[in-house]
Amino acid sequence: MTARRRIHWRAHTVLLVTLIVMIYPLVWLVGASFKPENQIFTTVSPLPLEPTLANYFSGWTATGTSFSVYLANSVTVSLCVVVGNLISCSLAAYAFARLDFAFRRVWFGLMLGTLMLPFQATLIPQYTIFYRLNWINTFLPLVVPYFLAYDAFFIFLMVQFIRGIPRELDEAAALDGAGHVRVFGTIILPLLRPALITTGVLTFIWTFNDFLRQLVYLSDNTRYTVPLGLNSFIDKASGSSYGGMLAMSVVTLVPTVAVFLISQRRLVDGVANTGIK
Repeated sequence: MTARRRIHWRAHTVLLVTLIVMIYPLVWLVGASFKPENQIFTTVSPLPLEPTLANYFSGWTATGTSFSVYLANSVTVSLCVVVGNLISCSLAAYAFARLDFAFRRVWFGLMLGTLMLPFQATLIPQYTIFYRLNWINTFLPLVVPYFLAYDAFFIFLMVQFIRGIPRELDEAAALDGAGHVRVFGTIILPLLRPALITTGVLTFIWTFNDFLRQLVYLSDNTRYTVPLGLNSFIDKASGSSYGGMLAMSVVTLVPTVAVFLISQRRLVDGVANTGIK
């Protein structure tokens, strides 16, 4: 065996072991969701000896509210946030990348600076504003900010992508009498599709899995999203009905995994084409 083959064999061995370590919790979660309640923690094997769907049937209504309500709320909020991010972030990115206005670099630097602010730092001021607007316990605090170019990360991502589009295309359209609205709608937006897909996919996954923001603004059980539903499930079960909790955790994984698998190739292409390496 040559030295190169030995190196490849060792590298593949390390990667295989790492893969097993990383994927084991997920495999165990799926397997445990099909185990009877008294067998979940009695063995480390992910394979159920006596498979059953009882956990799924019991867990669906264990909190007093159908889990389908939580799923519908999460999908609704996530889709609204995706639409808001796609519209507002693309417009803001076009302004930073193509328009000349006073203190553009300063505003762009301030926008990037907000990336270093943790959510907890602005939590109280935001809550105060939404409380005075009487938006608490509604989906509005979770959705409306994203229609106002709230997410600086995706603005930066799209700015980097737009800067890679030749300005000659804009200038040719301007010679034909096109204004900024027409240039954005007919030239920039179609070419921006990879970045838009990346923004949409990541926004959906992050919003669907968000817990803290939704915990702060939602208090009615019928308005809970999936993360809050799982948290409520634990509280209602007093930490005893693990089977139902694990089963609903598996159900929770389905939408985000499906979205990622469907758009995986375009997601990678979108990130690669923005200049973020």
